[in-house]
This record gives sequence, C-alpha cells and structure tokens, in this order.
Amino acid sequence: MMTNLQSSSSSIYLFGIDLTSQSRLVQFLIISTAVLIFHVTQGYIQESILQLKPLRTYPNYFTLVQFICFTILAYAERLFLRKSIKRRKAPIQTYAVIALFTIGTMGLSNAAVMRLNYPTHMMFKSCKLIPVMIGSMLILGKRYNLYDVLACLCMTIGLIFFTLADSQVQPEFDLLGVWLVCCALVADAVIGNVQEKALKEYKPSNSEMILFSYSIGAIYLLLFELVFGSLTEAFWTWWAYPIKSYVFTTLFSFAGYLGVNCVLDLVRHFGALIAVTVTTFRKTITIILSFIAFTKPFTFQYLWSGAIVAFGIYLNAYGQNQKSIDTYTRSIWNRLLRFRRKTSIYHYPLESV
Repeated sequence: MMTNLQSSSSSIYLFGIDLTSQSRLVQFLIISTAVLIFHVTQGYIQESILQLKPLRTYPNYFTLVQFICFTILAYAERLFLRKSIKRRKAPIQTYAVIALFTIGTMGLSNAAVMRLNYPTHMMFKSCKLIPVMIGSMLILGKRYNLYDVLACLCMTIGLIFFTLADSQVQPEFDLLGVWLVCCALVADAVIGNVQEKALKEYKPSNSEMILFSYSIGAIYLLLFELVFGSLTEAFWTWWAYPIKSYVFTTLFSFAGYLGVNCVLDLVRHFGALIAVTVTTFRKTITIILSFIAFTKPFTFQYLWSGAIVAFGIYLNAYGQNQKSIDTYTRSIWNRLLRFRRKTSIYHYPLESV
C-alpha cells in the first residue's frame, strides 16, 4: 500500500535519531537521501575494488570478508541497542537455510560482477521480478495481472538489448557472468520468500536475522574455502593491496548495511511504491556515476534499453499498488478542481503601472 506523504504516522527513528517531530515530507527527504547516499557510495566503492584485476580472481573470498563485516556490524548494532542479551526468536535451523540462500545470492552476484560490466550487473539486479514470476507460476500455479506480465516482458526485452549492447562495446564481455547473475537472481527470489516466512512466523528483528544468517554463512564459506578453495593464497593476494581490498571492502559493507536499514525504514513508513521509486532512482544514479567516474565505452543502446527496464519496474509497482495510486491521483485531481473553482470566483483586475 502506498502511504501519503501528508498523512500522519507512528514514531520514526533512523539509526536511533527520532524524526517523529518532523513533517512527513522532511522525514521522507531525510530517509530517501540516506538511501541514495549509502547505496550510491556502496556502488562506487565496489567498482573501485573491481578496478584491481588481481582481486577479481577470488570472488568467494570477497563474499567471505563481506559476510564477516555484516556479522560484526549486526552484533555491534544489537549491543548498542541492548538487544544482544535477548533470546533468539527464530530457530537456528531457519537461519541455516537462509544463510545457504544468502550465499547463493551474494556469492553468485559477486562472482558475476567480477566478470561483467558494472552497469550491466546493476541492470540485471533490478529485474528480480522475472525469476519470481516464473517460479511462482511453475511451482505455485499463481496468476498475475496484465501489468505484471507487461512489466516482465519489458524487463526481459530491455535486458536483452542492454546485454547485446554490452557484448558489442565491451572487449572483455563474459557470457558466464550473465549466467551467474541470472542464478543469483533465482536465489534472490527464493530467499525473499524464506525470509518473509521467517519474519511473519517468528518476528525477529532485522539485526537478529542479519547476525545469525550472515555469521552462519561466513562459517559455510570459510569451510568451503578451507576444503576446496585457496584461502591462504586469496588472503595474501588481498594483503598486497590492503587499502583497496580490506579497507574498501569494510567501507563497502558498512555502506550496504546502513543502506539496507534505510530501505526497510522507507518501506515500513512510506510504502512499497515510494521505496521502489527511490531505489530505482538510486540504481539510475549508480549507473550514470559508473559511466562518469570509470572510463568505459558508451552507446545510446544502453540508454533506451535501460529506459525499457525502468518502465517495466514502474509497471510492476503500479500493478501492485493500483488502487492506492488511483485513490491518491483522484485526491490530487479533486483538490486541483476545488482550487480552480475557488479561485475562478474572484477577478483580479490588472494593476496600472
């Protein structure tokens, strides 16, 4: 449901700061600005890390460091908010399953971004709806409305042309990266359902879910790297570039952790449609910044194919919030009509100079 920015709301806190006394517009501007700052910063830091080709060789190690950072941040948040002493709400088995799918989502995504052009990776990550719709239709027999179908078609067409443009202008285009990011999207669609079920059934806090799922995921990754990977080699390769590797990855994880919490606050207090609008705008800024800050070939096919994907995202948002949008639009239209009828009663003569 879309929430009117003018309507009243319950208490709003952003990182412990009480925003309740502020107007709804000021609250929205503060939270959405925080979303843009943290996520755009995260994208810039990640692409800065990727500029060093030796670091691209170890995507699993990058994911492991990221998981460890998220675990530390979640534990620090629970200590700061005095939640660490409270008993865990969800069973450890649930977090073990969530951790497995989280590795699939973030691990495959990190492996893909090591091989793909960063804007192409971001464009694919914006199209989570496609595997969600396909999986729901095949497994659950779910039916979708016309807006969802058109949204899926727009995203698919836009992605095809964006990828074709990438393959034409990028000398290092890797088709394996496309398959990896597609698999990451499938895992992302699955984990969304698992997390939603856990949140509804056990009602854990965000920090609890992040702490246990990412800590267990870090254990999975550490064991995998010890048995099948090259943990020592990856560590020393990263140690050769300590600032670009460990320091930048810590900053990347910190910005991502804060950004996720801001998005959750945006959804909770202002609704899904406004959150989708802000995050879509954030992805647009990230892609533009990627072309400006990091030299790469450009073609106008990127522009119009990306616009098709963005249109598909908004079709999906409109389909899910159609009643709220129509109600809000009629409300604005009625206000304009009342204002016009009110002002048309009076006649203001021109003042003579």
